[in-house]
Amino acid sequence: MSIRSTFTAPKNFNTVALTLMAIGVLSITGLWVTSGSSTDPHEQARFWASLLQNSVYFLLVVNAAMFFMCITTLAWGGWQMSFRRVPEAISAVVPVIGVICAAILLAIVFGDNHTIYHWTDAEHVKHDAILSHKKGFLNKTFFAVVTILTVLLWSVLGWKMRQLSRSIDNEPLATMEERKKYIFTNTVWAALYLVVFALTVMSSLPWLWLMSIDAHWYSTMYSWYTFASTFVSGVALIALFVVFLKNNGYLEYTNDEHIHDLGKFMFAFSVFWTYLWFSQFMLIWYANIPEETIYFQPRAHGIYKGIFWMMFLINFIAPLLVLMRRSAKRNYGTITFMALVIIFGHWLDFYQMVFPAVSPDKVPNIIYDLGVALGFVGLIMYFTGRALAKAPLLARNHPFLKESLIHHT
Repeated sequence: MSIRSTFTAPKNFNTVALTLMAIGVLSITGLWVTSGSSTDPHEQARFWASLLQNSVYFLLVVNAAMFFMCITTLAWGGWQMSFRRVPEAISAVVPVIGVICAAILLAIVFGDNHTIYHWTDAEHVKHDAILSHKKGFLNKTFFAVVTILTVLLWSVLGWKMRQLSRSIDNEPLATMEERKKYIFTNTVWAALYLVVFALTVMSSLPWLWLMSIDAHWYSTMYSWYTFASTFVSGVALIALFVVFLKNNGYLEYTNDEHIHDLGKFMFAFSVFWTYLWFSQFMLIWYANIPEETIYFQPRAHGIYKGIFWMMFLINFIAPLLVLMRRSAKRNYGTITFMALVIIFGHWLDFYQMVFPAVSPDKVPNIIYDLGVALGFVGLIMYFTGRALAKAPLLARNHPFLKESLIHHT
C-alpha cells in the first residue's frame, strides 16, 4: 500500500485556526474593555478568571496527550502506534500554552487584585486563621516555583519523548538488542514523566491553581477529579485529530478498531469522572459539615446550579447513552460529535470550578469566555498542525508497529 506519510494542512485548516485565534483575541479585548480596565476589583477579577479558567483547562488537556503516550509506553502497548504521531503533535502545544498559562497565573498572584486568590493578600492572611494555617503551602514563592518548574518539566520531558520517537524514523533498529535498548530507554523516560505527572496533576497542581480559589475549602479527591476531567477531554481531542486525518486520506493503517478503542477510553473515563464527581459530592452532602458544603451551595443550589447540573448531564448521561453501543464507538460522525460534547462539557466543569468563587452574586456573560476558549482551540489547531507536518505520520520503524497494524478487538 502506498501511504501518505507527510501531513500537509488543507487550505482551510490554518484559515480556521487563525480565525479562531482572532476570535479569542477579540474576546479578550472585549473582556478587558468591559471588565479588566474597571476600577472595581471584582470586575477586574472577572477578566483574569476567564483567562485562568481557559488557559489551565486547555493546558491540562493538551498535556493529557503526553500522559496517554507515556502510559501506553510504560505498558508496552502497541495498539496505538499507527496514530502515535497525533498525541505527540498535540503534546507539542504544551510549551506554547504552558508559557501563556504561567504568565497569566503569575500575573494574578503577583498583581494587586486579591479577589481570585485571597491568600495572596498578606494583611488578610494575618486575620484569617485558616489561611494563616495554610501559608506554608499557599504563598507566592511556592506557587511561582511550582508553576514554572512544572511547565518546564512537562515541556522538556515531552520534547524528549518526541525526540526518541522520531530518532529511528530514518535509522531502523537492525538487531534485537538495539530494539530492546530502545524500548527500555522509552520506558525509563515515560516513567520519569509519569512521576512528574503524579506529583503535579494528580496531587499538588490542582490544589494551587484551582482549589486555592476557594482557599477555606478542601477536598482530598479534587486532584483526581481534575485529572479525570482533563484526561477524557485529552482522549477526545486525540480522537478528533485522528478522525480528521482519516477523513483527509491520512493514517491508512488506523482502522475502525483503533477508533473503537479511543471511543472506549472516552466512555470509560466519562464514567470514571462521574464516579469521582459523585463520591466527592455525596460524601460532602452526607456529612453536611458547613466548611465543606460551602463549596457546593452556589453550585448545586445557587445561581450556578443550571451550569452545574447541565455539566453533569453532558459529561455523564450523554456519553453513557451514546457511547455504550459498540456501533457508536466505530462511527466517525458519532465519535466526532461526542468528542466535541465531552470537550465542551468539561470546559463547563472548569467554568463552575472557577467562577462561583470569583463572581458569587451573578453569572458572568459566558459568551466572552467561549470566545476565549475558541482562541485556545485555534492555537491548538495551528501548532498541532505544524507539529504533524514536521515528522512522518507513521512511526514506521518502531518495534511495536506490527501490533498496531494487526490490531483487532
